[in-house]
Amino acid sequence: MASKSFINEILRKGIHLTSIIIVLVYFFLGKQATLTLLITYLVIILTIEHLRLDRGFKLPFVNFLLRKKEIKALGSHVYFTLGALVAVSVFSEHVAYAALLMTTFGDASAALVGKRFGKIRIFGNGKSLEGAVAEFLVNLMIGYIFLSSWPVAILMAGVATLVETYFVKIDDNLAIPVFSGFFVELFFFLNSYF
Repeated sequence: MASKSFINEILRKGIHLTSIIIVLVYFFLGKQATLTLLITYLVIILTIEHLRLDRGFKLPFVNFLLRKKEIKALGSHVYFTLGALVAVSVFSEHVAYAALLMTTFGDASAALVGKRFGKIRIFGNGKSLEGAVAEFLVNLMIGYIFLSSWPVAILMAGVATLVETYFVKIDDNLAIPVFSGFFVELFFFLNSYF
């Protein structure tokens, strides 16, 4: 039988599937519509976070999914939205798609595989090698699907996996899309000049 923390992790990661909606809105309605959607969502969740953190409202539908460290701090959904805003605003369309989906599916695979099968701990932060390998493979497939280049997919998947595995105090929902997208765009920029 699955542990309560494993089931909670599945529910938390399920919320991140909203990245699919972001990608679909971007694909069908364009960048501006996606940015408008993300800003609207950010205003809503910041209002909820204000009520929860500043005004002390008990919001069971929010509190249920928060990790212990998020009870008195911003929830990861805020950082995810900020990361999505950066990805859509700054990166080319396909890099943004890959960055968003790596943040969702790569991170989810690391968490779920790591919690369920993780035995070998790395970096001294509780993360597992099994989770990191699962994330890298998922990220690699996402990168190749959207960028059609194995070297670029390996770069992006590697950066996303390292950030998720190594960063502890910086929320990975913000760091994964920012770092993975940045390094791919930097690669494209340098490649165009050399």
